[in-house]
Amino acid sequence: MENMEKVIIIRYAEIHLKGKNRGYFERVFGVNLEKALKGLRHELRRTSGRYLVAAFDDKDADEICARISRVFGVHSYSQGLRVPNDLESMVAAAKTVCPTQGTFKVDTHRADKKYPLTSPEINAEVGARLLEAFPALKVDVRSPQSCVYLDVREDGGALVFGGFEEGAGGMPVGTSSRGLLLISGGIDSPVAGHMMAKRGMEVEFLHFHSYPYTNEQARDKVVELARILSRYTGGDAVMTVRVTHIQEEIHKKCAAELNVTLLRRFMFRIAERVAAAKGAKCLITGESLGQVASQTMEGITSSNAVVRLPVLRPLIGFDKEEIILRAKKIGTYETSVLPYEDCCTVFLPEFPAIKPKLSYIEEEEGKLDVEALVSEAISTLERIPLR
Repeated sequence: MENMEKVIIIRYAEIHLKGKNRGYFERVFGVNLEKALKGLRHELRRTSGRYLVAAFDDKDADEICARISRVFGVHSYSQGLRVPNDLESMVAAAKTVCPTQGTFKVDTHRADKKYPLTSPEINAEVGARLLEAFPALKVDVRSPQSCVYLDVREDGGALVFGGFEEGAGGMPVGTSSRGLLLISGGIDSPVAGHMMAKRGMEVEFLHFHSYPYTNEQARDKVVELARILSRYTGGDAVMTVRVTHIQEEIHKKCAAELNVTLLRRFMFRIAERVAAAKGAKCLITGESLGQVASQTMEGITSSNAVVRLPVLRPLIGFDKEEIILRAKKIGTYETSVLPYEDCCTVFLPEFPAIKPKLSYIEEEEGKLDVEALVSEAISTLERIPLR
């Protein structure tokens, strides 16, 4: 039928809970959808409570859906048809999405409350027409093998589709300020970045390396992790800073059991300065309480003590299995477990301090020229585009 248009229907998540500023969230959401679909022929339309992707090539439908599934703010999406909301048009569209045999039911959502038929009346009428067209069908309203969904809109149209696909949920990236993720090559930090992006935060990436103790493969691994994450966060580059000289000075002059604790304090100082330059309002880490020696309350307190920015630790109460499950779901796990070491494994003490006193940490750190070491590290800042 000429008046039957293929569309991908997008429903948003928490945005519907917003009040007078809902328009702002919808605009950011629309911008993010356009970014995700860049390079694919399409037309994005905004209707009441829905976005529609139309005018796309059939061969791109699966790719469009894959990209939509990674956009935060999407509650669910469906491939379907848009038709006029007269009964004949809806029945014709329903025939194209309905199976020809098995059990089914029709489920109507009537956003247009002025429509002359109620939802149950539409269900009954369309269901009867489908039974007439496909004699091998049977109605089962409790546990059907398939459903035909009708969404009667206020604009004179109706959306007809056969099911829902789960979206990424959360809030549109860019609606909750900007944060700087300290991204390593491990499993945890990419998951932490993903979780903050889901809450609407724009995420920048900062990686610390210890070349030549760590090799280019280790760096490439982190770039790949950032690239995977950027499909969710929208980032376009990862920043790297070399901390080899800091680790060498700590190793020479300070107590061995504090190597990691002192390095973490330097990382936080450096990250705070980079964050200020990038307009980030917080630091984000993948720390989980008690997972390693530097992630005890004493270690966390030591790191927090050197910065004024808030430090967000979305994984703080997660165990490793929970983090691994999330990493697998977002697609970072296989890259994270590649056997390339990061800077935290360089000069790793045999027995790292678990509960060091802050006064002891500060005493050992006093043996170092902190400002000179931080400045030298920042001078090595490199921006690597994510292609």
